[in-house]
Amino acid sequence: MPRHAVEITLTRPATPAELARASQALPLAANRDSTRLMAVLKAANADQALNRARRCIKGLLPIDALTTHYPDQEGQVLLSVAFSPAADAAVRRAAEHEGQEPHQFLGQVIRRALADHARREAADLDHALRSLLTRTSPDRLVAAVGRTLTHTIGERTC
Repeated sequence: MPRHAVEITLTRPATPAELARASQALPLAANRDSTRLMAVLKAANADQALNRARRCIKGLLPIDALTTHYPDQEGQVLLSVAFSPAADAAVRRAAEHEGQEPHQFLGQVIRRALADHARREAADLDHALRSLLTRTSPDRLVAAVGRTLTHTIGERTC
C-alpha cells in the first residue's frame, strides 16, 4: 500500500502534552514552533490518508487544516478542512445556488482566490520594481538581485 505525506496545520502551537498524546495515535514530526506537523500514512490514495489522519488525531490537537504534502499527477494538493455546522450549511447553500457540488464550489473559489492573490502579488512586485528603477539603473538592480539571491542561498544549511 502506498504511503502519503500529510501536513497538519494547527490553529495555535500545540502544547508538549498535546503533541505527546497525538504522537501516540499517529507518529508525528513537528516544526520548531509546533504549529505545523507532518505524518506519513499508508493508504490506498491521498484522500484516504487525509481522512485517516483526521480520525486519528481529532480532538487531540487544534487542527486548522490537513493537506497532502506532495502534489498529485495533476500538480494538485488535497486540502481537508472541517467546517462548523453553520459554515458547512453556508457553503452548501452557495454551491447549490451555483449548481455545483460543495467540493467543486470550494475548489473553484479557492483556485480563484489563489489566482487573485498571485495577480496582486505580481502587481505589487511590478510596482516596487518600477519604484526602484526610478532610483537606479536596470543593471545595478539586476546585480543587487543576484547578490541577494546568492547571499540567501549561501546561508541555507542542510
